[in-house]
Amino acid sequence: ICDEEGNELPVGQSGTIYFESDSKFEYYNDPKKTQESRHPAHATWSTLGDIGRVDEDGYLYLTDRKAFMIISGGVNIYPQEAENILVMHPSVADVAVIGVPNEDFGEEVKAVVQPADWSDAGPALEAELMEFCKQHLSAIKCPRSIDFEEELPRHPTGKLYKRLIRDRYWGNRDSKIV
Repeated sequence: ICDEEGNELPVGQSGTIYFESDSKFEYYNDPKKTQESRHPAHATWSTLGDIGRVDEDGYLYLTDRKAFMIISGGVNIYPQEAENILVMHPSVADVAVIGVPNEDFGEEVKAVVQPADWSDAGPALEAELMEFCKQHLSAIKCPRSIDFEEELPRHPTGKLYKRLIRDRYWGNRDSKIV
């Protein structure tokens, strides 16, 4: 588990998960992606873009995907943290937390929520959910706004199509950073 500069992190801290292999890992027909997956100092270490931590007993916990990381004002925010909190609220059936464009900070945190009861969707529930999140996480990790959808897009296997949601807010921009 390493930080952004490739330094190994202590037990309990989240970072990029690397694996070691006797043969070099490569993406098929994608040398750029292959190079980006390599550790800067260890030639036999590669990453698939997963974020996680190792506990005191040596168990590995996957916590997010690096591709979903939100960078707001230079702060790295992993959306899974806010998703884990918001989905505990009894009025939330499903949730996706994404980064959306922000002129001042590059990105800001937004939640897209599928309410348990659609008739609850509105400003009062938005305020309640934002306050609920702030009771459990620092304000920087909580949504600055919440949109409601009757149903979030999921693959038949249950995987959330987060990119479809994110693309609605980013439009045709080439970069996520404004």
